[in-house]
Amino acid sequence: MTRRLAREVAMKTLFARDLGNDESDEMIIQLCEEASLSVGARNFGSYLVQSVITNQFFLDKIIKKYALEWDLERMAFVDRNILRMALFELIFSENTPVAVVINEALEIAKIYSEQDAPRFINGVLGKVIEDLPKLKNLRAQELEES
Repeated sequence: MTRRLAREVAMKTLFARDLGNDESDEMIIQLCEEASLSVGARNFGSYLVQSVITNQFFLDKIIKKYALEWDLERMAFVDRNILRMALFELIFSENTPVAVVINEALEIAKIYSEQDAPRFINGVLGKVIEDLPKLKNLRAQELEES
């Protein structure tokens, strides 16, 4: 549950950043304090935010490819950031099982987004999982080239 709250705080921080608040460092600190997160959860939430920001171009490219018939800029901010976080964990993190990443994304969508959002997010992530080894290799290749 602690990591769930950290993911929620991270999503809120990324959401605020999408709305034009570039003070993500201060935002996550404030939200972690309001949620009374442990030091470990705070670190995990901050790690998610910074990692998504650092890899946003790559993550958005993946969303554009797998969210068929959806324009990234017109996608709900909440959904877009839930997808960014889930994709980061799926592609970059070896620590969280795939089923946990998907479940967490769906549960956060149920709380913060529209009624159809969990189905949409599940559909996109389901397509990504089919290509997950290929996406991990693609990211590794991009890192080698840069």
